[in-house]
Amino acid sequence: MALFKRRGFIWPSYDIYGGVAGMYDYGPLGFSLRNNIVDVWRPLYKGREGFVEIDSEYVGPREVFKASGHLDKFADKITYCTKCGAPFRADHLVKEYYDNPDTMTEKELEEAFEKHNVKCLTCGGKLGPVEDFNLMFRTNIGPGTSRVGYLRPETAQGIFMNFQNLYRYNREKLPLGVMQTGRSYRNEIAPRQGMIRMREFNQMEVELFIDPEDKTWPRFPEMADEVLTLLPNTGSETVTMTVREAVEKKVIANEALAYFVGTTKQLLVRCGVDPARLRFRQHMPDEMAHYANDCWDAEALLSIGWTEITGVADRGAWDLSRHGQFSGTDLSHFVKYDEPREVEMDKVKANYKVIGPTFKGKAKAVTDAIEAKTPADIVDGKLTITVDGEEMVLDSDKFNVVRVKEKISGERIIPNVIEPSCGLDRIFYTVLEHAYSYDEKEDYTVLRLNPEVAPIKVGVFPLMAKDGLDTVARELCEAVHTHRAEAYYDDAGQIGRRYARMDEAGTPWCITVDYDTLDGDKKGTVTIRDRDTTEQKRIRMDDAPAIIDDLISGKRKFSDL
Repeated sequence: MALFKRRGFIWPSYDIYGGVAGMYDYGPLGFSLRNNIVDVWRPLYKGREGFVEIDSEYVGPREVFKASGHLDKFADKITYCTKCGAPFRADHLVKEYYDNPDTMTEKELEEAFEKHNVKCLTCGGKLGPVEDFNLMFRTNIGPGTSRVGYLRPETAQGIFMNFQNLYRYNREKLPLGVMQTGRSYRNEIAPRQGMIRMREFNQMEVELFIDPEDKTWPRFPEMADEVLTLLPNTGSETVTMTVREAVEKKVIANEALAYFVGTTKQLLVRCGVDPARLRFRQHMPDEMAHYANDCWDAEALLSIGWTEITGVADRGAWDLSRHGQFSGTDLSHFVKYDEPREVEMDKVKANYKVIGPTFKGKAKAVTDAIEAKTPADIVDGKLTITVDGEEMVLDSDKFNVVRVKEKISGERIIPNVIEPSCGLDRIFYTVLEHAYSYDEKEDYTVLRLNPEVAPIKVGVFPLMAKDGLDTVARELCEAVHTHRAEAYYDDAGQIGRRYARMDEAGTPWCITVDYDTLDGDKKGTVTIRDRDTTEQKRIRMDDAPAIIDDLISGKRKFSDL
């Protein structure tokens, strides 16, 4: 973290006032690296898959999070020291004794404190009762307290809120893939793992709305041979298999989910996550959300152990079902049959002999409202309808449930959701840690970032800042610098020190203008140095922009220059 701070990747927020745990600012190099990671993610989904991208609000009204379950369920277990009052996330205090402490109840955690003699980490005092602590930041929308709102705990809810609009935009067809990047907020109890657990964090999320009866994927054959390292919930050892094998052996629930697990691996490896330190762990049955069909976490091996950086889940129909139920909005999809089918079904019919005399002028509106209901809407023999804004509760003499035969051309279903959800800050930190290389003997640090995400692509130096070398180097830096290839000019200190600064910043290549550039048999040429091998080659200065572009894209290798 010291190197990342010194080189301008990340800084603790509000540092001059002592900082705030779980909050970090991105410096110039960090901001560029983070954006470059997004630029790898976006073409995979928007370009390759043809998904659409939106941007939704950060603050949402209480009703949204009541329906989503966040208001009732989005909580961690908290305990306070009875002596000094310090708060702690209860399950983290016993994680060395249990495999999945986050699934333990309040009573089980309290018993674990006693059994293992767990005390306050601050003063050694006795820990108090364990209780739920909701992780959402609460606010008020507008003056006063009449409209309660919350900062969004995930970007996904904004996509679900716009499903109707997106569905119409997609001409009422499935599958429908929607992307969103942005900030989310979780009021973490005691964030103590740097950028891994932040209170304000960045997400790259995709919600894929799909027919629950057809979870195949058209591009699956292209992904079928991608090799995955999996940790299924049926054992404690990892297994290696292809995406195709994972589906055939029912290790991963369906094609669509497996395809996007494979896509997630491709994303992470391209960004610079070491594939030898990457695995996909399936949620345990007691860990998985009750509505989820299957869920896999991409975990990276970091200095703090295996850490979740991305989740890929089949969320079933939970999200749209809940929001449809709570809002009264139809969030279904119409599946048209190839040919009409005759089916028997139960329907609610108005008892016309009773409705007419009872409701007179409103009889037609009441009849229409009754017959728009289904038998499932009848509760304790009564049916609740709304007519002209007035809610009415009807007794069973006003309606009947009858069995009818009808020809139907299709049916309405609630789309299921496949969700690849990436923690951008966690990927960012993982890329940095996996790229970090320190040679103790030489006391030398290199950040071996993948060229595609490196914030600076090439350093441009004059051998010395005199005799016109600096002028030529500045002109070359301007020629190389583009929106894709960020170049950095440096003429301060010895050339070795400049190489070292670029190596610490993760810059893949450095170009040096020397006296041979200006005169002699090698006039018009410069040296280019490769970060990872320290090998140097001579190239024509005029070719430098094209060569750097080819090296970044992978069209050319340094060894072929």
